Amino acid sequence: MFDTLPLFIILMFHSALLTFAMAGLAAAAPESDRVTSLPEMRDFDDYGVYSGYLNIPETAKQLHYMFVESAESPSTDPLIIWFNGGPGCSSMLGWAQEHGPFVMENGGTEFHENAYSWNKGANMLYIESPAGVGFSYCDGFKDCSFTDDSSSKDNLSAVLAWFQKFPEFGTNNLWISGESYAGIYVPYLSYQIDLHNSENADDDSVFKPNLKGFAVGNGVTNWDLDCNGAYLEMAYWHSLYNTELYDKIKAAECDFSGPYMLHASKECREYYSEFNALTSDVNIYDIYGICYGPYPYPQMYESNANRKVYSA
Repeated sequence: MFDTLPLFIILMFHSALLTFAMAGLAAAAPESDRVTSLPEMRDFDDYGVYSGYLNIPETAKQLHYMFVESAESPSTDPLIIWFNGGPGCSSMLGWAQEHGPFVMENGGTEFHENAYSWNKGANMLYIESPAGVGFSYCDGFKDCSFTDDSSSKDNLSAVLAWFQKFPEFGTNNLWISGESYAGIYVPYLSYQIDLHNSENADDDSVFKPNLKGFAVGNGVTNWDLDCNGAYLEMAYWHSLYNTELYDKIKAAECDFSGPYMLHASKECREYYSEFNALTSDVNIYDIYGICYGPYPYPQMYESNANRKVYSA
């Protein structure tokens, strides 16, 4: 429900990217990738902002990046790479609604300056992964198919390609970060960087990112522990459904592990359907907040259209 941006934001970025791409035909990166301003945001003259593409070797894949220099000390502040999850969620969500220099809250209509922007003390690199997500693109079934392992290798290639564009940040401390399914992206990429550095430790001609560690928020790391079963427990102890149903699930010893609840019995699937009926209008990322959905309904489902508190 939060894995998509409003259409007009997407169109705004698309228009800006076309402009930058055309400019790139006449100039070399990274100046060809420089963003000087965007609608509803003041000119970016206090720090550098860049948007462009990172080529994945031996493929037609291009991963889109957005880079915001630190407003404090770009040459010495850490470089933080950010991934949103999904798989399939654009990292532009993090840039435009979470910790970019300008943000738009859910339900909002305008951007405003973010007092808590991460670029106040760090260089922020947002990468849209895997190819096919957001402005990142691929060509054909082979290029557009991915696994956690192949995505991590593509992300390593993208990171190395980015440092070729911005070699001045090669000695900055590097941190990998993200949320949700980035609980997979982040440690996998960290492993690939560590492996790359180890394998080339004796070759001074090979660039090695100065990786210091990683950070993950609300991370998906294990299908058995982090998903359906965990949500059922959290929802019960926050009074989102009743004790009667909870006791039935416990008595049936339901196994909701794995993707798509492959191990759940027919009885347990029926219980889970009942649970979904009771909680389907709840924003699972913020159970006390609004679950934004298609206009004109602030909630995801039309069943809430007549609730006065949520009227559009």
